[in-house]
Amino acid sequence: MPPAADIVKVAIEWPGANAQLIEMDQKRPLSSIIREVCDGWSLSGSEQFALRYADGPQLYITEQSRGEIKNGTILRLAISPARAARQLLERIQSHGIDARLEALKELAKLSADPTFAAEFINMEGIGTLARLVESGTHFGEMLAFTLTAFLELMDHGIVSWDLISLSFIKQIAGYVNQPMVDVSILQRSLAILESMVLNSHSLYHRVAQEITVGQLIGHLQVSNQEIQTYAIALINALFLKAPEDRRQEMASTLAQKHLRSIILNHVIRGNRPIKAEMAHQLYVLQVLTFNLLEERMMTKMDPNDQAQRDIIFELRRIAFDGENDPTGTEKRKAMYTKDYKMLGFTNHVNPAMDFTQTPPGMLALDNMLYLAKVHQDTYIRIVLENSSREDKHECPFGRCAIELTRMLCEILQVGELPNEGCNDYHPMFFTHDRAWEEFFCVCIQLLNKTWKEMRATAEDFNKVMQVVREQITRALAMKPSSLDQLKNKLRGLNYSEILRLRQSERMSQDDFQSPPIIELRERIQPEILELIKQQRLNRLCEGSCFRKLGNRRRQEKFWFCRLSLNHKVLHYGDLDESPQGEVPFEQLSDKIPVSDIKSVVTGKDCPHMKEKSALKQNKEVLELAFSVLYDPDETLNFVAPTKYEYCIWTDGLCALLGREMGSDLTRSDLDTLISMEMKLRLLDLENITIPEAPPPVPKEPSSYNFTYNYS
Repeated sequence: MPPAADIVKVAIEWPGANAQLIEMDQKRPLSSIIREVCDGWSLSGSEQFALRYADGPQLYITEQSRGEIKNGTILRLAISPARAARQLLERIQSHGIDARLEALKELAKLSADPTFAAEFINMEGIGTLARLVESGTHFGEMLAFTLTAFLELMDHGIVSWDLISLSFIKQIAGYVNQPMVDVSILQRSLAILESMVLNSHSLYHRVAQEITVGQLIGHLQVSNQEIQTYAIALINALFLKAPEDRRQEMASTLAQKHLRSIILNHVIRGNRPIKAEMAHQLYVLQVLTFNLLEERMMTKMDPNDQAQRDIIFELRRIAFDGENDPTGTEKRKAMYTKDYKMLGFTNHVNPAMDFTQTPPGMLALDNMLYLAKVHQDTYIRIVLENSSREDKHECPFGRCAIELTRMLCEILQVGELPNEGCNDYHPMFFTHDRAWEEFFCVCIQLLNKTWKEMRATAEDFNKVMQVVREQITRALAMKPSSLDQLKNKLRGLNYSEILRLRQSERMSQDDFQSPPIIELRERIQPEILELIKQQRLNRLCEGSCFRKLGNRRRQEKFWFCRLSLNHKVLHYGDLDESPQGEVPFEQLSDKIPVSDIKSVVTGKDCPHMKEKSALKQNKEVLELAFSVLYDPDETLNFVAPTKYEYCIWTDGLCALLGREMGSDLTRSDLDTLISMEMKLRLLDLENITIPEAPPPVPKEPSSYNFTYNYS
């Protein structure tokens, strides 16, 4: 008799018959089990049948996937994938319109199944669909289902996108360029073009010849956010795959077409909330736009290039000369060194040498020139104000501008690829055509103000830069909607406020370090830790929604997981859309007994993180990934939506397995709760003495004169 671990109890349905309840031996060949089921209903030709899930996506069961079947699963006997593919292919090529429409509708649903997709593709099914599109005779629902099936089949990665013909591309591009086209057709056409660009270098050039930026921008002015999202996704794909010499040209075209203002008015400031996928596409566009600065950021200044040196002369002229002196007298040249010192350059004799380090390279000089020309009064005020201070308290404008530019490049990750799943876009960067330069101008004024508040000297330069970095990052975290709002946020984050925030955070993290407090902390910690464990388990019982990782199309797919109320089973299942609240256990078709869980792994140790591409295997995704390993050798893979959810689940699973929790969030929660509890209990302490400078700690804690009152 096979071991219990190899037996799965399932129900199998067949239309018009009573369901069969069987004990499936996972060691037996699947074909043998199907033959036995067919015999139970007196069906001949068992090789023409297969098993599928009755609920959810209704995927076919194969020898490779049968290990995912759980006790209590409802299966359905169906015709085999090869037979289904053959029948659908024949019906699609039939002359009856109604029969063809029903076949395409069924094909669009079945194409998501990798087993069926492989059979359909082996029968040249993709070529058949492509010819239907190229013929231009399909419209409305029939065309929509055709494009859906095509996209689903190509998404499996079984065949290369390079096989797509030019006539097919022209036909798909034609749907995008038509002024009046069905929304479902337009959405699928944009998704197909995006996949072409992202998956084939040769197809990028063909698509770029057929689709203009102006045509895509027109789709951003509609009220349908899905269409807007797909349009921005295609713009981003063209931007990302464009050769370096084409990106600046494309950026100029986008500026001329007022892409920024259209996105601001029709998307960001629209009447609809920004969905997660739209936020991701805006973030990608923001990153790609800032990455145009990388070339200047990595370009060193040539001290012998007269055109570049003239920019420095211009900075000096604007600051100190009312009018340009064309004669350039020797006496004035002798004063240049003094002027460059007042401008705050490190090299007073040849300030061009200050711009030879990369980053920030020539980008810092570009920022300084923008400030001097566009905000001339501010520039002159900063320079002259510091030149009138005592030498030890003057804020070196040149050095500060260079270091600030480097800092802003690090904060905004200039030159790095977009992170998959990241939604961290900033609305204020879409409010100005020169958002980067304006951002610098706001921050250089902040730096000058903070320097004065700290009464800093040259020796305090690094300390001031640390404070400024903290001010900027805290302000950005508040997501100001405009540059004016950013200024208001920064005004509230002056040096005194930063000190207060630091002190508050330090108190919540460190509290007092005297021996009585340490002993009190040790007594409180176990009960607080138990409280956190219970809170984590309660959150697992509520459940969380996770995004499926790896789909190349910009289309959200979700699944939900939650712990049973008795803490004995993990229930999970696929969802069509992100839920608004808890998902009932009845809607979650799969489950894992907690007793079968062997371990929980995180980060790069997760199976689903070992085979990712360079773009997807980024730091952020790795930090949010974890997997549950369970008997016999199966895994359940997660990518948490936030760091908070990651810590909730990893801590909760560890608590479930009776293991020690240790995430950063747990320690933060623990410190916060302990600090709150200690403050309450310290109010009841009698005769406690905490000297300002405590003597060496004695061996016996009892030598301290304090008592606990837990009443």
